Amino acid sequence: MTERELNERLKAALDHAAPDDLDAVLSRCGTGKGNVIDMNEVKTNTNKKKKSWTRGLIAACLALVLLGGGGGVFYQQAYAVASVVSLDVNPSIQLTVNRSEKVLSCAGLNAEAQTVLADMGGGRDLKGAKLDVAVNAIVGALVRSGYLDKLDSAILISVEDKDAARGARLQQELVASVDGALQTAENTASVLSQNVTASKTLENQAQKNNISTGKAYLIDQIVTLNPDLDFDALAALSVEELRDLLQAGAPAMPIGQQAALQAVLDFAGLTENDYTFAETDPELDERTPYYDVELYVDGRERDYGVDAYTGEVIQGVKTPAVMDPGPALSQSDTPAVTEADAEELALADAGLQDAVFSATRTDFDDGRLRYEVEFFAGGYEYDYEIDAETGDILSSDRERDPRAATAKTTTAPAPTADPNGDIGQDAAVAVALDHAGLTEDQVSRLKCKRDRDDGRIEYEIEFKCDGYDFEYTVDAASGAILDHERDWDD
Repeated sequence: MTERELNERLKAALDHAAPDDLDAVLSRCGTGKGNVIDMNEVKTNTNKKKKSWTRGLIAACLALVLLGGGGGVFYQQAYAVASVVSLDVNPSIQLTVNRSEKVLSCAGLNAEAQTVLADMGGGRDLKGAKLDVAVNAIVGALVRSGYLDKLDSAILISVEDKDAARGARLQQELVASVDGALQTAENTASVLSQNVTASKTLENQAQKNNISTGKAYLIDQIVTLNPDLDFDALAALSVEELRDLLQAGAPAMPIGQQAALQAVLDFAGLTENDYTFAETDPELDERTPYYDVELYVDGRERDYGVDAYTGEVIQGVKTPAVMDPGPALSQSDTPAVTEADAEELALADAGLQDAVFSATRTDFDDGRLRYEVEFFAGGYEYDYEIDAETGDILSSDRERDPRAATAKTTTAPAPTADPNGDIGQDAAVAVALDHAGLTEDQVSRLKCKRDRDDGRIEYEIEFKCDGYDFEYTVDAASGAILDHERDWDD
């Protein structure tokens, strides 16, 4: 049947289904006993509304015809909500989807989400797009907005669907799509997912707190573990914090990232105008739960630890001027290695001529004065500990710089030969990758740390690939693999 024939059929059906018989309808209305009704007024009002009322009846009948005939199937498939998909980090974004996996609506549920969707017409531009295309666009916007650029960042994908099989399939496909998008964006965030069974209570709590039902569902699991926790307070936490809190068994209510940053500013006597960059990472699943707060003040990095539940600053210094250097040193006790020497030793060990130094600090550990040297070069972040008396490198660590856009494809220069027979970090990494049958471009979250164990220098190397975690221990002198593991990343 052509579109014209369908229209003519619908018109004929309407003529029979909605005759213009308003007067006859009114004549059949009985008189209301005990009520004073001005029938003239009723008649006048009804005459005025006759046209609009009839049109409304026609529209209603049209809907009935559409739903009752072959067009009803098309209407339901095209416009009926089959699935609700939400993406949560701190922003909460919710999409409704039809059976064909086309987006019917996309809404930013809080102010942060609305900012993320601003370049997409507030989400309106995604209407009609395939679900995977829309989700990838949103993930890209989240990455560009800086929500997924930390190592421990997490994004939660929630799927609500009455068809359990379809919901499970959507969940699996979306996780693969988002994980692929994050890998392409050189990102190391975790992808969490869940199937949601919504209830009126959850929907009300979600609406009250401007979050998705998916995030509300996750919070509800935490409250089940610890009913003393307040749902509304938990709603203000990020997915990263909620994940750690759930893994820790929800022992108490954490103070939150913003409060942790403010605690550091108050402790150090700083204001928002005194630093150029700040980053706060929750570590709620550690033995001592804390927030790791990193500030850049006068071009130098300053690190702090804040108790996650009390808000007490448990690590860090107030100002460089009052930094505690440990036991007082006499003139004869002045370290043989200066701060500049320590930086040169670290550069030489890394095989570099120059780098951007973010911090060089002195610290006492087990009665030994040492330098902690941190710098960036070639898309990598380096951390060294150097003995202030002997110049020995006590430990070293190299990992991809999450802020470097080309980190994955940039290779650091080869290290210079070590007079003590140390093969160097790059060679140790090459040994591990060769054993795993992989190249550096195929892996993510590559980390290499040099350490001492029973007087022997070893390299501890970690990386991920295709859902697996790889861990290697390589002898620094011989290059022999002392230990290796490959585990499925849960």
